[in-house]
Amino acid sequence: MRIQDLVQHWENASRGERTQREFSIHLPLKEASQILALKEMYPDCTEEQLLTDLLCFALQQLRESFPYERGDKQIAQDEYGDPIYEDAGQTPRFIQLTQKYRQTLEVEHHRGEPN
Repeated sequence: MRIQDLVQHWENASRGERTQREFSIHLPLKEASQILALKEMYPDCTEEQLLTDLLCFALQQLRESFPYERGDKQIAQDEYGDPIYEDAGQTPRFIQLTQKYRQTLEVEHHRGEPN
């Protein structure tokens, strides 16, 4: 997703799936004022939606920024027959932990538990 896509998303004011768990944060004044400015610019969006979308965008950018580290195991070949090796960097660990916590959150969601 590009930042332009996020603005288009706000203009359409759509909502995605949400967890039961809440995350409470205290923003620095500068960022809090920017959220309030966005809320005024996009009145169909809640502050929560704006914060959620920005956080989701930032996490996607973070995930994409993890450097590839070549592992020892060959997992495929490219179209030229050259070997493709597993990623031994932060990406696989992040994906593994994300899946672990997603399962936990899904169980909480089905039970209706906030934490």
